[in-house]
Amino acid sequence: MRKLQLPLFVALVLTFSACKKEQQETEKFSGPKLKENVNPNAALSGFSLNNWMSVLADQNSIALISIPGTHDSGATIEPVSGTAKCQNLSITDQLNAGVRYLDIRCRHIDNAFAIHHGAIYQNLNFNDVLNACINFLNSHPTEAIIMSVKEEHTPSNNSRSFEQTFDSYVQQNPGKWDLGNNIPTLGSIRGKIRLLRRFSASSPKGIDATAWADNTTFEINNAANLKVQDFYNVNDVNTKWTRIETLLNEAKNDTSNKLYLNYASGYKAGIFSIPSITTVSNFINPKITTFFANNTHGKFGIVALDFIDSGRSQSIVNTNF
Repeated sequence: MRKLQLPLFVALVLTFSACKKEQQETEKFSGPKLKENVNPNAALSGFSLNNWMSVLADQNSIALISIPGTHDSGATIEPVSGTAKCQNLSITDQLNAGVRYLDIRCRHIDNAFAIHHGAIYQNLNFNDVLNACINFLNSHPTEAIIMSVKEEHTPSNNSRSFEQTFDSYVQQNPGKWDLGNNIPTLGSIRGKIRLLRRFSASSPKGIDATAWADNTTFEINNAANLKVQDFYNVNDVNTKWTRIETLLNEAKNDTSNKLYLNYASGYKAGIFSIPSITTVSNFINPKITTFFANNTHGKFGIVALDFIDSGRSQSIVNTNF
């Protein structure tokens, strides 16, 4: 009988150790940490969509946070239905609805930035976007905005580079920008706009996403590691959804500090090759709703939608708690 005691003891120790290790890993990667004074059971009732980052701890990497975003955030105007408009909400309304990733497309014209979707001017300028963001951050200093800036359409009548014009905007409110090139912690960028740069620059400036691949899923590895799904020319909506869902699940299971950026947007060519944005969004957005109804906790990265509303934004935000 005494001979059986040692093997039994060893087995119990190994079982306990395995369970403890599994518990530690689950705790470590289950989602972002809350502030010390926040009760996890009450976290969901402790914030509104305009201040949801306020209950998250400063030490969280933004790669650990599920973040609602918008594609072509300033695109609210179109000459033909379904061809250019991507959002119903203004920049201010998006931010108040919980959006913390903005995708800003700028035409460089007369040494200034006009917001475009392709050739279509959106009756909006970069100063309008920045005023909305800065006013929001002044009112909600616990929040942070990640802003992708990309050159759009044909430049016209400029005497300086796109980068130099961008710099001139930063210089108007330098304290509201964070131009670090790493994946930051939330605490380091609260109250600020962190640049995700899709234009060339003469020196490190923001998260460098200039190696953006076209119409696919890809990785960028420099000072910041990114994985991006941007399959926008959608020949089959089911294939688009598969790519979105694959990256959502990969983001949830990844224990590294990689930032996932998942574009749930796109267009499908219709008759005479006229693009239809709503053909894609009308199929994808309900699937986003269903996915987050079934996946209520975890880290899913940045999810950039067309025609975001507070309901879908809330479902993404809730996965942090």
